Amino acid sequence: MQKFKLFYFLITTAFVASSFVACDNSDDDDNSFEEKENALKPAVTQYVNNTVIATYRSLADASIKLYEAIAALKEPDGKTEANLNAAVDAWFSSRKYWELSEAFLFGPVSDFDIDPHIDTWPLDEKALSDEMGNSGHIESMNAEDGDIWAAGTLGFSLLGFHGIEYVLFKDGSHKNLTDIQDKELIYIKAVAGDLRNQCVRLEAAWAGIDNVSEDKQALIEEKELKILTSSSPISYSENMLTAGKAGSLYRTVTDAAVTILEGCINISSEVGEIKIGNAHTKHDVNYIESPYSFNSKTDFADNIRSIANAYLGGADENSGASISNYIKSVNTQLDGKINASIKNCIEKIGDIPSPFVQNYESAEAGYAMEACDELTTLLTDARNELLK
Repeated sequence: MQKFKLFYFLITTAFVASSFVACDNSDDDDNSFEEKENALKPAVTQYVNNTVIATYRSLADASIKLYEAIAALKEPDGKTEANLNAAVDAWFSSRKYWELSEAFLFGPVSDFDIDPHIDTWPLDEKALSDEMGNSGHIESMNAEDGDIWAAGTLGFSLLGFHGIEYVLFKDGSHKNLTDIQDKELIYIKAVAGDLRNQCVRLEAAWAGIDNVSEDKQALIEEKELKILTSSSPISYSENMLTAGKAGSLYRTVTDAAVTILEGCINISSEVGEIKIGNAHTKHDVNYIESPYSFNSKTDFADNIRSIANAYLGGADENSGASISNYIKSVNTQLDGKINASIKNCIEKIGDIPSPFVQNYESAEAGYAMEACDELTTLLTDARNELLK
């Protein structure tokens, strides 16, 4: 998804009414705009520090643990039930933080194609079978730089969460150890290494290279991961935190707040119309994410929770200033509807019979689509409030 740039242009005119200077409507507009900018600034700060960076830091940490768990499972004497369980748990943990980040699929995740890189589905099972039969490619993946080789060679449909999911899971449960081939472990170690690289890259791109751990800094340097673009020499957090100032890509704080809501609108629409809707409407019944682990419904619900975090200002219950606070101050009824709609979406997704991959035709899936559509409309109304 692309970053949305919406600019405010202010026109001010001064009039001398008589022997004294009076404030006309344009002065009122100036004051109103400044009040809005001042009200939104702490919400944007909270969003950057305690929603985006906090979520990406947790994602990066979880992806490192996933790589380490798979690396341990791949060791000659590491193919144990305990190591398999650790890898499975680490997949669920990292997957959760990724889904909790999907309300902000702009910035580096878009600029560097990280979203399709680590979360393309459906997995190309035929291509994966071919890879498992290619001894030269298996050898390349098993090399020290197997993660780099995988990133540059395999293609999006064989990278990321779902390649790992395919090897570890079947029909909603983790596979038996005897059903996982050693060459498959070579493959998912390389893919998990690439996944780790991309997630650490996301944290550093937002937080700034000096604000991640030394180990992460070393990884970024070793893997030569680009975290800034030519159009902006400052971190993505600095861009948003300095909105309205010279050097920022955001002309106003309002622009930054609109971008936040656009991210929420995009994922609300995607969950309803595409993630649930493609299968439910028979447009594409193969377009179901996390089908091997039966984690689809959790993915959907966590996407809506990512909207809650972005709109309410925080993550992991670390709430604070928020766009919700501002919308409540100008349209209390709309804010109440949005909060109720978020809860309704999560409930309706939960009502879909499990697993989704076997119940996408259910009436409940249709109700969940409708709930997401309602949320999309309300969030669009909130964006329009910001633009007044």
